[in-house]
Amino acid sequence: MIGYHDDKDKDHWLAAPKGEEVFGPLGITNIRTFVDPGNPKKAAVVMDIPDLDALMEAMKSEEMAAAIAHDGVLVRTRRFSSRHRP
Repeated sequence: MIGYHDDKDKDHWLAAPKGEEVFGPLGITNIRTFVDPGNPKKAAVVMDIPDLDALMEAMKSEEMAAAIAHDGVLVRTRRFSSRHRP
């Protein structure tokens, strides 16, 4: 899964622990972060997700909303791409 978003502050987002705290219980591993070198407010994460439906449901929770706000992610800019398996 690849998640794209804009953030308020690149350095804060990269250092913030909340994403890993809420993703860990979902079994999400191998989280890698990326920043657009031409626009450091644009970021991406690549992660291994064992249950995509569980993640999408968790994204609706207050705990996830709080983590996203804490990390400075601009919610309206979020988008996801998953691997296509024919």
